[in-house]
Amino acid sequence: MTFADGKAVITGVGQSQIGRRIGRSGIDLALEAAERAVHHAGLTFDDIDGVASYPGPVAAEAGFVGATTHDVRDAFGMKTRWHVSGVETSGQLGTLMDAAAAVATGRATHVLCFRSVWEATAQASGRAAALTEKATRASGHTEFRVPFGAVSPANWIGMYAQRYMHEFGLTREQIGKLVVNARRNAGLNPNAIYTAAMTLDDYLSARMISTPLGLYDCDVPCDGATAIIVSRREEAAGLAHDPIAIESVGAALYERHSWDQRGDLTTMAAHDAAASMWDGTDLTPADVDFATLYDGFSYLCTQWIEALGFTEHGRVGEFLDNEENYALDGKLPINPHGGQLSAGRLHGYGFLHEACTQLWREAGDRQIKKDLSVAAIGVGGGPEAGSMLLRLGA
Repeated sequence: MTFADGKAVITGVGQSQIGRRIGRSGIDLALEAAERAVHHAGLTFDDIDGVASYPGPVAAEAGFVGATTHDVRDAFGMKTRWHVSGVETSGQLGTLMDAAAAVATGRATHVLCFRSVWEATAQASGRAAALTEKATRASGHTEFRVPFGAVSPANWIGMYAQRYMHEFGLTREQIGKLVVNARRNAGLNPNAIYTAAMTLDDYLSARMISTPLGLYDCDVPCDGATAIIVSRREEAAGLAHDPIAIESVGAALYERHSWDQRGDLTTMAAHDAAASMWDGTDLTPADVDFATLYDGFSYLCTQWIEALGFTEHGRVGEFLDNEENYALDGKLPINPHGGQLSAGRLHGYGFLHEACTQLWREAGDRQIKKDLSVAAIGVGGGPEAGSMLLRLGA
C-alpha cells in the first residue's frame, strides 16, 4: 500500500542563494530555485504543466510570502493544466501533497512546487516592533494571547515545552544536545547561515527568549527559496535521477485547529499527521534510515521525534541523552543540513530538499555514509503539521 498507488514521484530539487539580508526579492529567489529544480530533473519549462506553492497571497509579516504561484508561472510563461496555493492545509508541504495527488489522478504530469521567503531582508528594520506591538483589537486565535503579551510563536510553543517538561522531566540540557548536533551538521553545509562551532555551555548561557526557550532554540530568519518537481511515475523514466517515491503522507488533524486547546498539551498536530502517515504504508519507524524534522523552535523537533515513533511518548529526553541516536553517523541521523536552527528558516521546504539530496547522495561533506533508501520528513508546529515518507527507487 502506497500513497496514490505509487504514481507520484519526486524527480528534481533546487534551491536559490540562501543568506541573511542578501537584498534580493522573494520572486527573484523563487525563479532561481525553480530554474535549478527543473534543470536538476532534466526537464524544461515546456514540460511543467502544474504549479503549487505555500502559502499563497495571504496577509503576513514582511517577507513571509516571497512569491505566489501566479508570480512564477507568469514569469516563465508556463502553460499549466493545474495550479494551487493556500494556507489552510496540512503544514507547509500540504499543497505539495495536493500536487502529488493531481499527478496521480492525471491532472498534471510534472508539477513545480515551491516555497520562497525573504524575511531577513524585508524585516531588516522593525522586526522587533512588529512582534511586540499589540494590535488595537485582537481577533481570531490571537484574541486569547495578544492582549496578554504572547505575540510570538516562541511564547506559545514555550508553554507547550514547559508542560512536557513538567509531565516527563525533559530538560534544557537534553534539548540543547539536539541544538548542538544541528550546528555541528551545519558546519558541513556550505549553504548554512550559522556554521561556527557551538558547545552545550554556549547554548545554556545564551539569553532567554520565552522560557524555556533561549536564543539558540529559535530558528534563523533568512532569504531563500526551494523548489521540488513532482512527476507522474511513467513520465519519470529516462530523467536525470532515479525517482524518489512518495511512499506515504500524513495530513491528519484530529483535534481543533488551535494553538492552546488541544486535549493533551504534551502532543501537537504532528502526532495526528504521523499516525495517519503510518496508516498508509507497510513500513515502520524501524525502516527509516534518517529523518529531517521541523525545528522552527527546538521543541518542535522533539515532538516530531516522538510523533513519528522513534521513541515512546514521554521518553524523548532519554532519546536525546544518547547522541548516537541522532548524530550524522548515528542510528537515525536527524537534520544533516543543520535544520532551520542553523541552516536557516526556509519554512518547511528545506527539510524535503535535504531528504532528497541525501537519498540521491548529493550532499557533499554532510552526506550520510550508510546506505539510504527510506527518509521521514516532518514539517510544521502546533496545529500545522504534515509528514512524508520517501523511498528511493521504489
